[in-house]
Amino acid sequence: MIEFIFMLTHNDRTVDDAPDVLASLRDTGLAYVGFKDVGASPQRQRELTEAAHHMGMQVMLEVVSTSPEDEAASLRAARAAGVDWVLGGTTPAVGQDILAGSGIRYCPFPGTVAGHPSRLSGTIAEIADHAKQLTALDGVHGVDLLTYRHADADPEELTRAVANAADGPLIAAGSVVTEEQITLLCRAGAWGFTIGGAIFERRLPGGDTVAGQVKAVLAMAAGA
Repeated sequence: MIEFIFMLTHNDRTVDDAPDVLASLRDTGLAYVGFKDVGASPQRQRELTEAAHHMGMQVMLEVVSTSPEDEAASLRAARAAGVDWVLGGTTPAVGQDILAGSGIRYCPFPGTVAGHPSRLSGTIAEIADHAKQLTALDGVHGVDLLTYRHADADPEELTRAVANAADGPLIAAGSVVTEEQITLLCRAGAWGFTIGGAIFERRLPGGDTVAGQVKAVLAMAAGA
């Protein structure tokens, strides 16, 4: 089985109606929900985190800010909001410092990540080696891999190499839209995967509601 994290995001930013969408997921069985630092103020991050915790979910914030200053601000906001996981980011030393002692599970990006929406570059060997280095650091729990945001790497080969190199869970983030992709990620050793925009665009089975699509993806993950 592979874990599914539903992201309250579209085009790499938190959707404006995230609180209402979150409320609609109460009876879906979803265990993990996330949002991006872009599009969610610190106050909105706290509100979403508190609401999700009240619903029994763990909360993941993914850092996609493109400047070191914005990334540091996002990490401080994530700690203040009380999220359970921080995904992404490209300055692990800053993340280690800001999140130290918080109990937050920190999973930065391996490889070279740039732009917004974020894109991954580097060879498979380079990305896997970076994942190994990252997860050897104190305070780093795992990695947030942009499997389907790489221009030409084979997704299964990339995921397997990084999963084998990392000392911790691998979460595949971005551009997952099919059951075949979910099965591939599970087979290659990913601990979890995120979907956001594809559900808001109704690109997955489950009907016209976000809740229906979330339930359908949960079933796919359980089957994988």
